[in-house]
This record gives sequence, C-alpha cells and structure tokens, in this order.
Amino acid sequence: MAKSTLEQQFLAILDSESQRIGMEMRWPEREFRFCERRWRFDFAWPSHWVAVEIDGGIFVRGRHVDPMGGHGDRDKLNRAAVLGWKVLRYDAKHLRDDPHGVFEELMQALGAFSEEEHNP
Repeated sequence: MAKSTLEQQFLAILDSESQRIGMEMRWPEREFRFCERRWRFDFAWPSHWVAVEIDGGIFVRGRHVDPMGGHGDRDKLNRAAVLGWKVLRYDAKHLRDDPHGVFEELMQALGAFSEEEHNP
C-alpha cells in the first residue's frame, strides 16, 4: 500500500497505463532497502536495477528542497548510481501533467519497450 497520495497516484498510473496497452504490469517492491546504509527507494524493480523516487512537497518547501534533506537525497542517489541503479524521480507535476510520459519512461528504463515502439 502506498504511503502518500502521490505514491498512490503513481501506482494508479501504472495500473491504468498498463491496462490501456494490454500489458501485465510487474508490480514494484515498496520501500526497497539497498546498500550498506539501508537507504530505501519508494518503488523498485530489483531484478532490473530500476527504482522510482516520488518527491513530495517540493512546491511547498518540503524535505526534498530543504538543504539537509536535499543533501541526504544526493548522497542516496549518488550511491545508487555507483552501485548501478537507474533511479527515476517524479513529483506532483510529472504525475498530474504527464502520466503517460511517466509510464513510458519507466517502461523504457525497465526495457519493456523502446521509445520508438510506443511514442504516439
């Protein structure tokens, strides 16, 4: 179960977009722990080394724009990159304004299809 409204919205996008194209979606692991510091990704497909982070509160000066919160996020994402993770980050505007694009980008990262195959 998603912890936040934005995380619920992300899961709803996965559900509706995968149904729209008739694809059976492989659901992500939630709060997936990685590396020695035991950081967590909001959503992860560990077999593909793909993760999604939902950045809430950026338009209301939440944690993701706070200097120390942002510093910690950079540490986490830098370590993920060193370990070989592809980490996609989305905020409320991405989810609201371009749900199709969010889904397409995720599918490309997972290797489900190329940009050329499913670009309208």
